[in-house]
Amino acid sequence: MMLDPFYLIVDDVSWVARLVPLGVRLVQLRVKNCPEEEVRRQVREARAICAHYGAQLIVNDFWRLAIEEGCDAIHLGQEDLAGADLAAIRRAGLRFGISTHDHAELDQALSVRPDYVALGPIYPTRLKAMPWAPQGLERIAEWKRRIEGLPLVAIGGLSVERAPGALAAGSDSLAVVTDVTLDPDPENRVRQWLQATRKVAA
Repeated sequence: MMLDPFYLIVDDVSWVARLVPLGVRLVQLRVKNCPEEEVRRQVREARAICAHYGAQLIVNDFWRLAIEEGCDAIHLGQEDLAGADLAAIRRAGLRFGISTHDHAELDQALSVRPDYVALGPIYPTRLKAMPWAPQGLERIAEWKRRIEGLPLVAIGGLSVERAPGALAAGSDSLAVVTDVTLDPDPENRVRQWLQATRKVAA
């Protein structure tokens, strides 16, 4: 599974409509605390926007809905993984990534043969309280060795300024949430991310 080096994660389809046209090629829609029909509406709309602009959409957690809506990829946290029907996901042709935070979770992820592995938090994060200490760049290099060719996504506390170090340590893609969505000018921040990741990854 090829992943763009800039991996935008947003919590509402309005962000997809606002930022994907700027050149974002990879976006995860992570909708929380909404009725399923509202999630379905957002997934359907996001899928249409991404198809129009040639971007890759990854749906967080709602794997049944992603299958029903003809999506290409999903992302599963460790809790989501326990309740997911991986056989059904594979039959539908969906690719999937899995979050990992420690060695036990990495072992669990690798046992189900995901299409990519995410590691976090790399740095302290503003998104939510984390029970794990920041992983640091050294852990990126270790994970990259252990996953043997799978794409590695780094997440947590990343910024444009930290992007070169995370990519140089072995990340294939950098997942970004609050550095964009909490920025006073999200559009400009996305442009900075695109410039930084395309330049370093080239």
